[in-house]
Parts: sequence; structure tokens; C-alpha cells
Amino acid sequence: MLKYIIILIIIIDIYAFIDCAMTPQESVRRFPKWGWLLIILFTEIFGAIGWFIAGRPKKPGTNRGGGGKRIIPPDDDPDFLRKL
Repeated sequence: MLKYIIILIIIIDIYAFIDCAMTPQESVRRFPKWGWLLIILFTEIFGAIGWFIAGRPKKPGTNRGGGGKRIIPPDDDPDFLRKL
């Protein structure tokens, strides 16, 4: 069982390293790209987890603030008022 966990950690590290290496420098968050590569390389799984949480660029349209369109009450919505 330990052998499979070690293999999984190695696969996650390799994936995080390649993902970081292929990400454009201006998209990387928190640290410079070379810093993330060193962190992933030397801290094993903690560097990979850190990359996925704090360093990887956010995908467009995935904000946790609710969404792109604001909810407007009916009395302030011009489209609704035109239909009356």
C-alpha cells in the first residue's frame, strides 16, 4: 500500500512541475515561476499542493463571488418594468 502512495505522490509532483513549467510567467501567482519550480522540486507533495492552491493561475469565469450577473429586484429591473 505504501508503494502505491509513493507512486501517487511522484505522479502528482511530476504533473505539478510540468504544469508550472508550461504556465506563462505573467500568469503565475504569489512567487516567480522559478521559485515555484524549486518549491515543487524540493518539498515533494507540499510544493505540489501549494502550487495547485496558491500559485496556479485562476481559470477565467471561476470566481467564488457568486457569478457574473447581479440579481436585480423586480422594481429596479427595467426589462420587468417595461413588460407591465
